[in-house]
Amino acid sequence: MTTPPLQTATPTEDHITAINQMFTEFQLAYHNQFHKAFSDDQKIVMAKQLWVKTLCDLSPERIIYGTRKAIKESEYLPTLHTIRKFCDPNPEEFGLPDAHNAYLEACRAATPKIEQNWSHPIVYLAGTASDWFFLGSNSEAKAFPVFKRNYEILVGRLMNGEQLDMPIHKAIPETINQPLSNEERKERLQAMREELDI
Repeated sequence: MTTPPLQTATPTEDHITAINQMFTEFQLAYHNQFHKAFSDDQKIVMAKQLWVKTLCDLSPERIIYGTRKAIKESEYLPTLHTIRKFCDPNPEEFGLPDAHNAYLEACRAATPKIEQNWSHPIVYLAGTASDWFFLGSNSEAKAFPVFKRNYEILVGRLMNGEQLDMPIHKAIPETINQPLSNEERKERLQAMREELDI
């Protein structure tokens, strides 16, 4: 039985630029470690080719974000595996609440949810994706993992440059139909009977 090949994204010019910038910054930040790992130009070229193919599913902005985060937080030159961890979104760094605080905000919001003053549209969108009734009728132990997963997916989409906004709230209609009184219903029913001759 043969294994199917892994599906990979195609690198763009912006990805290549991001990887080149990454390697330049790593060379400056981790000078000795960098030159031990990549002892000649051929190894650098081969490493860049591998890294761009492996990281092209991330946005170029996210790659640069991960590069800078690695330089700030790690005293060692990151591997290809660890750089992906540094590229993972950290909501707090982007003015977003962490997943648990977002969950609490969503659970405490009054109805109608769309009219509340959300800390970020992602909190509302994660609540909607998790189903408001589900969140309100289940324990935190059951509901929070569902909300957290949806929240992290949305944060990842935001980190990849996708614009996530609140849905447009429907306007109130010009006229609001009021239910008919019993007398009005009887009159309409009588008119229908006469019209249909029953």
